[in-house]
Formats: sequence, C-alpha cells, structure tokens
Amino acid sequence: MKILFTNFHKRNGGGHATYILNLLGQLAPEHECFVATPGTSRLYRFAQAVPNVRVIDQSFNSRIGKLLPEIKQLRKLIQQEHFDIIHVNASADHRHVMLACLGLRHRPKIIFTKHNDHPVGSFGHTLRAKLATDRIIAVSRFVADMFKNSPYAAIPLDMIHHGIDTWYFAPASARHKQQCRQALLGNEAANTGLILLGSTGGTDYEKGWLEMVQAVSQLPEHLKNRCRIIMAGDPPNEEKMNRVKALGMEQQLVFPGLVDDVRDILAACDLGFVLSHKEALSFACRESMALGLPTIASNAGGLPENIQHGKDGWIVPTKDPQALQTLLQEILDNPALLHEVSMASRQTAEQHFNLDTFAHKTLNTYRQALGLTLAP
Repeated sequence: MKILFTNFHKRNGGGHATYILNLLGQLAPEHECFVATPGTSRLYRFAQAVPNVRVIDQSFNSRIGKLLPEIKQLRKLIQQEHFDIIHVNASADHRHVMLACLGLRHRPKIIFTKHNDHPVGSFGHTLRAKLATDRIIAVSRFVADMFKNSPYAAIPLDMIHHGIDTWYFAPASARHKQQCRQALLGNEAANTGLILLGSTGGTDYEKGWLEMVQAVSQLPEHLKNRCRIIMAGDPPNEEKMNRVKALGMEQQLVFPGLVDDVRDILAACDLGFVLSHKEALSFACRESMALGLPTIASNAGGLPENIQHGKDGWIVPTKDPQALQTLLQEILDNPALLHEVSMASRQTAEQHFNLDTFAHKTLNTYRQALGLTLAP
C-alpha cells in the first residue's frame, strides 16, 4: 500500500506529530510511506530518521498567494506517486488535499483523523466531507460523538485510541530515576522526602497546570513544602509567571523547556498530571501511565477514557483547584496508594495502549476505504 500522511504544523506539532510518527514506525517496513509537512516541523525532522519513509517539505498556508503554489506542488506529488491512501490530520492539510485532488481521474482514498474537539459543522467541513473524505478516524469516543448530526454523519467512522510504544515508555530503574531528579533539581535531589509532580502537556493556560500550582499552594505546609512541580514545554510568559509568584510558588516549579524526549522528565517524577480544559485523548496522559506514574487527569473531553478512577489513576473536575487539592492531600498522605496505583497504571498501558493494536486497526481502516479484505 502507498500512503501519504499530511500535517500542517510548522513547529512541534504535539500529538499530531507523535500520532504520525507512531504509524510510520509500524507501517513503513511493509508499506510505501510518504510525509508532507513543513520543513521547519518536528515531524519533518523525526520522520527523516524513520527507515523507508520519504519526507516532503510541504506548507499549508491559507493566504491565497501562498496557497495556490502549495496546492500545485501537492497535486504534482499526488499525480506522480499514485497514492492509495492520503491520511490527513487537520483542517488545513485536509483543505489542501481536497483542492489538490479536484478533477483527478483517479483520486486516492482520503482518511481524516480528528485529533481535537473543534466543531465540525462549518462550511469548510461541509465541503471536505462531500469532496474529500472517504473514512474518518476519531481518537476517542468523545470525538466520535462530535460527528453525529454533522456534515460527516453519513461517512464511515472508526474510533481508534492512540497507541504508544510501551517498551520505549517504560518505568525507570531506581538509579536512573535518581539521575533524572539530579538533572532537574541539582543538589536538592538529595532530599529524599521531595515529591515531584510532572506534566509534559505544555504550559498553555488550557493545559490546566496553573490549577495544579494553586492546588499545591493550598496544601498543608508539611506537604506543600515537599512538592516540586515539573512542567515541560515552552517556558511560560511573564503573565503566567506573575500568577505563580502571586501564589508564592516560584521556588517550587521547574521548567525544563520543550524537549524531544519526555522520558527523563517523567522518570524523575512521583506523580503525573494532565489537567487540560479540553482534550481529545492525550498522548501525554498515556505516556505518563506507561512510565508507571500514578496520573491525575481532568474530566475534559476524551481524557477520562484513559483512566479507571481510583484504580490506575484519578479523574478530577476541570478547572477545580479545590477538588484537586483534596485529592492530592489524600494521595500524598498515603504512600502505599501511590505504589498500588503505579503498578495498575503500567498494567493498563501494556494491555490497552500498545502500538500493534493501534496500527492494525488503522491499516484496516485503509483497507475498508479501498474495499479490501480486512487483515485478521
């Protein structure tokens, strides 16, 4: 099978990039895989390192002066390569693919994965549903429900949760954990009583990390003083840091920046959290759980689909620091509970987050779009 993956992000790309990279790693050994994405992106850089994958520098701008040459370039690629499948991942690249395919005698089948909770009722979605969508992948039941009573309602849909490499994202040894803590905290890492709460979801307001800062600030002093919050992602701006300082928490936060490999950040931690205000599913949550971190998630969007509350993690109301503070106090006062949930978190990841199932289901979506027999 010959497959073209498209992604519009010019920089990190977040879950979109991780999603495509995971599929490339699984499918490229047996299928011809191409990626069209901006040359400045993380996906472009990482996809080049995947064997048997061809990567094309392709932009997806909306301004007419840039859009037309980009569509011409994309159309030429599609005509030259005769793809079986084009797998689009957002509105911008979906739009370009639709326009590039207009009038083609033999159009590739177009699969649309929806990664977010943005509405799907616009005129643009109506056009793309009619002209350039053969099948849909929703990354959670929450996202799948968004397509009901939408322009896409009649198009076949498959709900496929993210897969992650649970061998790559595996619990750290005690020695490696201490090394990672040393790298983040310096001499303070020698304090064995510290509790590190970590997130790799980023520092945008909507990621909910400031609610964690507020919740920790409200803990009893004996717990508050032991907590350190590790936030990977773009460094927060002055306005966000002013909110941290107003809570008296600036000395208890560590910002390692935007990192390519989040494992050492999470390996240093005792507890993970993903407190997004909106979320389709979350790679960050699944990676945290795979590393054996007891993980707290908000009840936003598809996030609760990752966790069985009280068994392999905890779910709290979105934007509710008081509920989070109450839960934190319960957890941190009970070290045995942390260990128990840690073991269950890893077990859930091994059983339900694996890449083989994710890739197999995605490949069957392609086969259904092409009218082929499903793989067993």
